[in-house]
Amino acid sequence: MQPRNMSMSGVVDLAAVKAAGEAKQKAEEARARARAAGQQGGAGAAPDASVPSLVTDVDEADFEREVLQRSTEVPVVIDFWAEWCEPCKQLGPLLERLVREYAGRLVLAKIDVDRNQMLFQQFGVQGIPAVFAVVAGQALPLFQGAAPEQQVREVLDQLVQVAEQRFGLTGVSVADGADEERAAEPREPEDPALAAAHSALDAGDLGGAVQAYRNVLAGDPGNTEAKLGLSQAELLQRVQGLDAARVRKEAADAPADVRAQIRAADLDLVGGHVEDAFGRLVEAVRRTAGEDRDAARVHLLELFEVVGAEDPRVVAARGALARVLF
Repeated sequence: MQPRNMSMSGVVDLAAVKAAGEAKQKAEEARARARAAGQQGGAGAAPDASVPSLVTDVDEADFEREVLQRSTEVPVVIDFWAEWCEPCKQLGPLLERLVREYAGRLVLAKIDVDRNQMLFQQFGVQGIPAVFAVVAGQALPLFQGAAPEQQVREVLDQLVQVAEQRFGLTGVSVADGADEERAAEPREPEDPALAAAHSALDAGDLGGAVQAYRNVLAGDPGNTEAKLGLSQAELLQRVQGLDAARVRKEAADAPADVRAQIRAADLDLVGGHVEDAFGRLVEAVRRTAGEDRDAARVHLLELFEVVGAEDPRVVAARGALARVLF
């Protein structure tokens, strides 16, 4: 069966999944604490659980942590499978290999349907293998049955694009051996062009800083430090010279005026009122449609970049954005 065209319709209600798994999760956590206590003083330290792996076996007890919570940082692909399923033995290894190629832009949760009947039923799985995704707490079906590699790649490419464009999810650091080896290598000296951009920003030369960061990104589009610096410099440049009282009055007088809300949100963020800035733009997305709605959404994602993807206020705002969009 070919993968279905991915859409954000037909989402799965995960509230029941979360509620039904809470009791089991508490029991599992208690057993885990007991095992850990019994192993204290044993040989070797456990791996750092704060650094996520790309492929994880998930059950009903840890579904909330490994799928729902992780989906606020990175798209989570779910592979429903079973030992007796022959097509699963073809699709599973393919998914694992492709997910590793994405290097943290998405992760894979493997769910054995024989051991997790509640999840199997809640997702409405009709047959296996079945592949779903959860993005910012929203579940959506991807495809059912073993599929050719090229078609699976196309679906995953679209998933990554949706996650980045709609929710600003750019992925996570991963605990693969290659990453650990890279981390152990001596750091290279700072790029002189990046150092010059930082200096311009520190000196208040916002125009120079913006151009310098753009020059760095022209040669290295994936440079996260330059992306963050550019977001900060552009924000400061936008609010420079604004009459704060006038901007706030215009926003209060015209709650449906997206441009007014964007200007006020910028001032909120610069003033340290992060939740106010995010809430203002989430509300603008809720109130509007078409180009105005898209402008508010895109600007909100840009402000996420300024604050940082792992900030809990960004995580909360992503969830709020998902709720008003869908």
